[in-house]
Amino acid sequence: MKFHQLFKASLHEPKKLAAFRMLSIGKVIQYIFVFIFLYTGVSFLQFVLGDHTLFQSSPELAEIGETIGFLIYPIAFVLQLVIITSYLFIRISIFAIIGVLLLKLLRRRGEFRFMWRTAAIAATLPILLTMAFEFVPAMQSYSLWLASLVHLLFVWRAAVYYPKLPR
Repeated sequence: MKFHQLFKASLHEPKKLAAFRMLSIGKVIQYIFVFIFLYTGVSFLQFVLGDHTLFQSSPELAEIGETIGFLIYPIAFVLQLVIITSYLFIRISIFAIIGVLLLKLLRRRGEFRFMWRTAAIAATLPILLTMAFEFVPAMQSYSLWLASLVHLLFVWRAAVYYPKLPR
């Protein structure tokens, strides 16, 4: 399945979202890393364009930033990449655990590994929302809650299409 097909289906087809549990883990990881690099690019662009609030908070950090010089940019990119990767994988894992609990509640059959794949593909819109909210200062305090609610809704909508448990 191609990236654009996954992308379109992840936004508005919960039945296909549930079917994505059968994708190979490599394809799912590849899909997630596209968004990790996109999110890192947005975050790094904000850093480059002047969001240096960290360095303005203390004169010692500002001095260290001046000492490092140009090396601050590759270091910032790598750190942002690592932090965003960790954040998204932890987030997906938490929503996969919630999804497994939803499967039990809905009396559906599924394992963590399948729900992890579904939660990973379902993270498309929440990731895009989180990136968009970075540019809206008034929404930054609510962005985590709103993106989590959307993610939970997508996981729940997909869980409904998992096979039922036999009686």
